[in-house]
Amino acid sequence: MKTPLKTLIVFFCLLLTAPAYSGDKLSFLKKQFTTNSGYKLNYRVLYPADYEPDKQYPLILFLHGAGERGNDNEAQLFHGGNLFASHENRTNYPAIIIAPQCPAEIYWVDYVRPNAEGEKRYFYPSNAITKPLAAVKELVDSYISKGLIDKSNMHITGLSMGGIATFDLVFRYPDMFVTATPICGGVNTQRAERFKGKTVFRIFHGDEDSVVDAQFSRDAHAALQKAGAKVSYKEYPGVNHNSWVNAFAEPDFVSWMFNQK
Repeated sequence: MKTPLKTLIVFFCLLLTAPAYSGDKLSFLKKQFTTNSGYKLNYRVLYPADYEPDKQYPLILFLHGAGERGNDNEAQLFHGGNLFASHENRTNYPAIIIAPQCPAEIYWVDYVRPNAEGEKRYFYPSNAITKPLAAVKELVDSYISKGLIDKSNMHITGLSMGGIATFDLVFRYPDMFVTATPICGGVNTQRAERFKGKTVFRIFHGDEDSVVDAQFSRDAHAALQKAGAKVSYKEYPGVNHNSWVNAFAEPDFVSWMFNQK
């Protein structure tokens, strides 16, 4: 499937200008998870600064974008790694951070992608979960079963493809996450209108996004409001597809999660 030239230009510009993860990569441990069916998923895990193995901790599940797919088990930290690895967040908001990496040949979520200029994305109202995203769910379940995670205090966030996957996982498992923070993502509004869970949503998008149209987030926000969900939406004027830079700069990006019940 061909990628529009405009999308490629935006993508490479973001790689050149966005701040990469520059922290101690040893703080994010490299791991590989094997599902019950034998599927292997690379992921990184970050523990609190003063980790105590006999305690259960909140979870923050971070899902990267399409540009960070691969098998190096490093690229998924390119955006967001600095935020979660900061001493302030690890100390003030102790949590286990899990950052899986989607393989290059597939996406977190299956949907129709534009293959020519002017075509639009289409999100299915119902479709099967992909292998990598199913592996992510099984990975989280494994941490719960080991008694490492407080399953009543789990949070999910993601950008671009990961923002799309954030919506997808929450709608598949409506009682799993306390909060969901999708950044420049999208979802079929029928799924949002059917949502009956108690997850609190905080949605971000740039109004000049030329890769994933901001209208997807606007529509998701309206549909979730219609469903009676607790949801807020912030749109950044003049911002293209790198709205995660603005979202991560929100002073309460992490603290907001822990303030929700």
